[in-house]
Amino acid sequence: MLDKDKITLLIQEIKKKKELQSIDDHFVEESLRKYLQQEQKLLKSLQENFNPKSKAYSTVVKQVRSQLRRVYGLFRDDPQERKKLIQELLEAPPAKRAALVQQILSTHSSTQERLPVYEQLYSKIFSITGKPRTILDLGGGINPFSFSYMKLGQCTYHVYDINEEEIQSINHYFQMLHQENPSFIGKALIFDIAAANVTFPKADLAFLFKMTDVIDQGKGHKKTEELLQKIPAKYIVVSFATKTMSGKAMTAPRRSWMEWLCKRLGYGYTILEFANELFYVVKK
Repeated sequence: MLDKDKITLLIQEIKKKKELQSIDDHFVEESLRKYLQQEQKLLKSLQENFNPKSKAYSTVVKQVRSQLRRVYGLFRDDPQERKKLIQELLEAPPAKRAALVQQILSTHSSTQERLPVYEQLYSKIFSITGKPRTILDLGGGINPFSFSYMKLGQCTYHVYDINEEEIQSINHYFQMLHQENPSFIGKALIFDIAAANVTFPKADLAFLFKMTDVIDQGKGHKKTEELLQKIPAKYIVVSFATKTMSGKAMTAPRRSWMEWLCKRLGYGYTILEFANELFYVVKK
């Protein structure tokens, strides 16, 4: 493997793209090391001639960037606009906050797609699970900004993700919610939910929205299975896109592997179908 200084230089180069700048260095390094382990010829080329102008160097940077975009859902994302809107939200009077929350959720494709159905989605989920007192939101990006659509009073909300800027913004938002309603307690932390040593606080309900591809990375579904078993929540909501990245509807949006997994583990599940997303409400 390359020495630490060269790895650091590659990380810096990879993160020169605006949409990647807020990803924690640890996760970029992990993706880089995994890629180099798989591409031994490129690794050997870099070991023999570490030159930023070489083809091997540019290929590694390009491919790791592509992986990060794909894995962490960074397509059609507008972090700069979101940052500005979040600052406006934190300074806005209560009457203007709902509109700003909508605008913030519109800055990412996944939450934008949920905007027309958020209230209905949470209503249907809670009709199955009951109103949760404690929520885990795992790798959900800016989904915690949809909290107002849940229409919950007392609630403890835990968030785990890898985007430093988003985690900081979510904590500021949670502080604002706590000031308005002291019975709301929220905490967001930087953490890789797929890490082997991760532990979570107990919760009534956990969200795992569009995360199985990130967790499994095309290598079966063992890691998703292990994570579902590890999450200390009675209910886990696992969601999947029903359209391809190009916007075409999938011919078979249901995930048979998810259903087989639940049956094997003895978990019950209810399916909620929406135009752009399929939700499995799993009961452990």
